[in-house]
Amino acid sequence: MHSNVLHGNVCLITGATDGIGKATARELARQGATVVGTGRNPEKTERVLAEIKRDSGSDDVNFLLADLAEMDQVRALAAEFRSRYDRLDVLVNNAGAMFPTRGETVDGFEQTFALNHLAYFLLTNLLLDMLIASAPARVISVSSDSHRRGKINFNDLQRKRSYSGWGAYGDSKLANVLFSNELARRLAGTGVTSNALHPGLVATNFFDNAGIPPMGGVTPEDGAETMLYLATSPEVEGVTGRYYVDSREREPVAAAQDMDVARRLWDVSAEMVGLGE
Repeated sequence: MHSNVLHGNVCLITGATDGIGKATARELARQGATVVGTGRNPEKTERVLAEIKRDSGSDDVNFLLADLAEMDQVRALAAEFRSRYDRLDVLVNNAGAMFPTRGETVDGFEQTFALNHLAYFLLTNLLLDMLIASAPARVISVSSDSHRRGKINFNDLQRKRSYSGWGAYGDSKLANVLFSNELARRLAGTGVTSNALHPGLVATNFFDNAGIPPMGGVTPEDGAETMLYLATSPEVEGVTGRYYVDSREREPVAAAQDMDVARRLWDVSAEMVGLGE
């Protein structure tokens, strides 16, 4: 069934070559949106692009290449998007990973923090004026219930002292909710909303990539439902600064609602990526 409810809307989804990102891109294309996904691997990206076009029956799908763990590539992605499109209605910050061993990016950042948090932060900020100009617009940040185990330790954000893959992942997912909430606060009155979500435990190659046995879980299509709900549902028009699970609002952990920490994390992140006020 093809509907054109989203015709004229431009939706950017990071990490759209796999899993819930891919499922979301396909469904938004099916609903008539102009869909722009991101991927890292050129061959895989070409293959997924063809597949989404075929499955959705839409030619209005495009992919941009970027490794979002590298801040220069995030900047290049934003610049390329701006040169090709004149509006942005929905931004889905989705690309993320869990790294069992500590590694650093070209920028010298711990890779989980760089990919899962700083990429969301920088890309959104670089496209903010487009979102505001396109309002009503929506920013959706994929977090996880792992945020409940996360901590923001400003003395060791890069986990140089004690690293664990799931620990760093939980921290980054807590950072996603704090970022989403602070963004909502800053965007009050602009017509741009910002919400975070937990997609559920999804059976994707997230686990292969992390070098751990798959834990089962729902299909990527089911996992994408909350993302799609936040991207398209009239019910959440104007709703902002919330956290969703199974397309319903849930209370995130108290640490995710600490607006002093959210503000400080924003300032520290801006400094890290060289984003002036």
